[in-house]
Amino acid sequence: MRGHRALFSCLIGLVLMIWIIPASIGAPNLAEEAESAMKEAVQYFRGTISTNGGYLWRYSEDLKERAGEGKATETQIWVQPPGTPSVGFAYLRAWERTGSDLCLEAAKATADALVWGQLEIGGWDYKIDFDPKASQRWYYRHDKGKMKPEGRRNTATFDDNNSQSALRFIMAVHKATGEEKYLAAAKYGLDFMLKSQFENGAWPQRYPLASKGYTQWYTFNDNSINDCIKVMLDAYHIYGNEEYLESAERCGDFIIASQLPEPQAGWAQQYDHDMKPASARWFEPAGVNGAATPRNIRTLIDLYLETGQEKYLAPIPAAIDWLERSKMEDGKWARFYELETNKPLYVNMDRKVVYEFVNIRPGYSWTANYASSAIRMYEKVKSMGREEYLAERDAPSTDESRRKRLTDLESRVQDVIAKQDDQGRWVSREWISCSTFIRNLQLLAEYISLARQVAGE
Repeated sequence: MRGHRALFSCLIGLVLMIWIIPASIGAPNLAEEAESAMKEAVQYFRGTISTNGGYLWRYSEDLKERAGEGKATETQIWVQPPGTPSVGFAYLRAWERTGSDLCLEAAKATADALVWGQLEIGGWDYKIDFDPKASQRWYYRHDKGKMKPEGRRNTATFDDNNSQSALRFIMAVHKATGEEKYLAAAKYGLDFMLKSQFENGAWPQRYPLASKGYTQWYTFNDNSINDCIKVMLDAYHIYGNEEYLESAERCGDFIIASQLPEPQAGWAQQYDHDMKPASARWFEPAGVNGAATPRNIRTLIDLYLETGQEKYLAPIPAAIDWLERSKMEDGKWARFYELETNKPLYVNMDRKVVYEFVNIRPGYSWTANYASSAIRMYEKVKSMGREEYLAERDAPSTDESRRKRLTDLESRVQDVIAKQDDQGRWVSREWISCSTFIRNLQLLAEYISLARQVAGE
């Protein structure tokens, strides 16, 4: 009987070992697979997709069709996210997490493309063209003193995080590498940022200012002003120059000054030079804006956390009160609310401003859950206090949280690896997307980093 029991015990032990061992060795094997997948993805994107180190938004599987916001050629790259700076940040963060020289070199090549395409004025247009003839449509910084500027485009845009994302990325690459060429481009761009800022602290949508039209107005649309503040705070953190912090604070003062009076204590999408809410494109009427208002709330909170100045929190309760009263029956907010009546506004395909969502211009975010996260952020900061909130936000992860996060990511990492083809690509509906590449690269890099940390515990 003892022999049978011993044999039975051994069999049970073997079964348990077979069942348990894969769980214990799965993570290391998956981490190795993730490293291989990351390497293959970066090699393909850097070696096959990029144009002079830069990127568009998406590419057909055979690479014959290319597009940013619109169709593009083989010699063009896009600055507007999720284009060149966004891909570059993905490379840089992957290097920070994994130490991959391949990712760092790809990030540097991306920064080089942006440095080459920096306009003489100091910022960036939506796209950069490396074709020797086509590039003469723009007056680049590297053309200064070599070619005449007449008839060449030299207007930088803050729309859709163009100049801001390019400059923030170049500063980040300079911080990582210490290379002089990136410092020179960063300082040149920061001088442009200071030059283009209005005395009241705001920024326009484009600079130099147009003689007419909405691009000269003080612009919150598409986070223009908010992203400018992020640039100046980044610059202050990297270079320690008080001038950059003062610039961000002056813009915060503009946000305070431009808040509309109660009972509609939100913000407009843009303001004319008399500080009145202004219209922009034909489908963007003047009004109180349900999307710009929560963005300004978050920016004011960021400035409060940065400086400790309570004045940046003071406008927020009235803005939240307006948001709460303006929420629609479906729990969402409209982008535009009519001044005085506070009725949601839409624009139909006949280019008429209407109150009902019928025959509305497609392809635009007319309603969404714009404000919930900003309201929660404010409530958390107020309940915790600045010091406690910052301590929690900046606290290093614990061993337990890293292990949990690692486990939570495993199925997603397995899915990403399974969907990668033998060229290192992720192809969806015959298109290769920069957004997909960025998301998957960040996921793989995070998993590799966590696996190493957990293994070293």
